[in-house]
Amino acid sequence: MTLRGMSRLVGRLRGGRLGVVGHLLRDLPALLVALPFLALAGFTLLAAFTPTESLNRGEIGPLTLENLMLAWASADFPRLYLNTALFALGLLGVQFFTVTTAGFALAQLGARGNNLAFYLVLLQLFLPPSALILPNFLTLKVLGLTDSLVGLALPYVASATGAFLLRQGFRQIPRELEEAAVVDGASPWQVLTRVLLPLVRPHLAAFSLVSLVYHWNEFLWPLVVLQSPEKRVLSLGFASFARSAESGMEWGLIAVGALLVGLPVLLAFALFQRAFLESFARSGLKG
Repeated sequence: MTLRGMSRLVGRLRGGRLGVVGHLLRDLPALLVALPFLALAGFTLLAAFTPTESLNRGEIGPLTLENLMLAWASADFPRLYLNTALFALGLLGVQFFTVTTAGFALAQLGARGNNLAFYLVLLQLFLPPSALILPNFLTLKVLGLTDSLVGLALPYVASATGAFLLRQGFRQIPRELEEAAVVDGASPWQVLTRVLLPLVRPHLAAFSLVSLVYHWNEFLWPLVVLQSPEKRVLSLGFASFARSAESGMEWGLIAVGALLVGLPVLLAFALFQRAFLESFARSGLKG
């Protein structure tokens, strides 16, 4: 190896070392912020499989499945899972249609210089959800949809966040693609479904993740709308289960209940982690 080649090799090694150190320094603040949450998640996982007697003595272990079997027998988790899946996934299917068509319409109006409708939609984002609970409940009462999963999902059918995200995605697509499809004789619906919609899949994936996580864990609105035990979703079922377990200081049962509630979302994220991260990276908002 020549002297020039050796100097190049040394330069690459130094650059690699500096690169590793630079990455560590860049990620250090994120690791410090995540550390308390990771510690809490790890303790919950250990507590879920530790007998309550050991937890009350301040001990971790021996690991057992006793808490899991007791928690599963203490609450109707299959029905809670079914109700939550019907609510979250059914609502997401309807939202796909509403946010896509609303985003397409807002993008078309913005291209023509008329952004008034878009600004009116953005106003809804400034309203806290708790401020709309009473008028939404009174509306459902008039419609006779209280204590039902349909009534639970109805206020979220139209999503200002989703319409905003899809509108930004449609506006990033070159207008020439749409114009070429129109010249070929495509109708507006065909332009949307066959030309534009495949190009905004990352935006739809990002919105799907946000919608599923939010509605899977929602508590206040289901607490107001649902009264029948057979209509309850996971958040309400876990709250009732946790109150009864807390009265007996059954901390292991509470930990395993929290694990059962969050496990489906965690598994979905673990299985589709790369797709989720790519969807958020590719759906960066512009313009």
